[in-house]
Amino acid sequence: MFCLTAISGSNPHMGIYDREYYRRDSGWFGALQQSRAVYWLIGINVACFIFQLATRAGNARGLGPFTDALILNVPKVFEGQVWRLVTYAFLHDPDSILHIVFNMYVLFAFGRHVEELLGSVEFLALYLCATVVGSLGVVLAFVLGFSGPLVLGASGAVMSVLLVFACYYPRQVVLLFFIIPVPIWLLVVLIVGLDSFGLLSQNNQGVATSAHLAGAAFGFAYFKLKWRLTGWMSSLGNWREWSRRRARPDLRLYREDDDFSEAPTPRSSPFRSPEEERLEAQVDAILEKIQRVGMSGLTESERQTLLRASEAIKRRRG
Repeated sequence: MFCLTAISGSNPHMGIYDREYYRRDSGWFGALQQSRAVYWLIGINVACFIFQLATRAGNARGLGPFTDALILNVPKVFEGQVWRLVTYAFLHDPDSILHIVFNMYVLFAFGRHVEELLGSVEFLALYLCATVVGSLGVVLAFVLGFSGPLVLGASGAVMSVLLVFACYYPRQVVLLFFIIPVPIWLLVVLIVGLDSFGLLSQNNQGVATSAHLAGAAFGFAYFKLKWRLTGWMSSLGNWREWSRRRARPDLRLYREDDDFSEAPTPRSSPFRSPEEERLEAQVDAILEKIQRVGMSGLTESERQTLLRASEAIKRRRG
């Protein structure tokens, strides 16, 4: 067990305008961008756990029909029940309350900060992709004889989130067993090392080490390769907006007595006004501050300045 201390200075490797929470898109996509995906994920996991216990009543030795239908059962995946590659991550061991408590604690402690960096939509995409990668790791381990056929739990996806956090904040201090302060990069190395030993020795004591390792590898690749899982959504949105603009007429007809002073003005020139230059200078200073103290060190005025700059860029592009 470990706990999170106050976040120190960081240097996120992502442009400020690439983060979803500086965008104000409308519709369900924009609504999700303004939400807290971590809280939704925790709520769904807790609800599923309660449902697991409820449907298990009277069958203490079995998992119950709800768990049986959604658990990662590798032979049944080969039979075509591919939904198990995702649904297993929303189930937990009904015999151990600590299983779900530990996973949800880690998701809450570290996932909030990763979501703040990536935005809710991108964070959710990262979590779900890590879920699938973790289950594929289990399938591969089962085929190679290193894993059993049944796995459940959010550990693979949570491990991926933890790895991404550690990559962004390698010097962040956590308390191992709530006592021993260690940098998070060392904690991650210890976890990966123990999981690797457990997998190779097949002495995992019921822990899905293959899902852990696959999730960790995915999180590391996500950070190092600078993947953007929801980039295709943005591309689709840009294409739809371009199509709507192309559908609009580019010419307007005016009568001789029309007042041309109210006619649409052409788009601004590419040269920036003094006000835009001042805004850019303010943004540069704020970005330097973020590198020194992190997002938590910004004042409300500085956050509003970033929002204004983001809107200005949208207007220039649009």
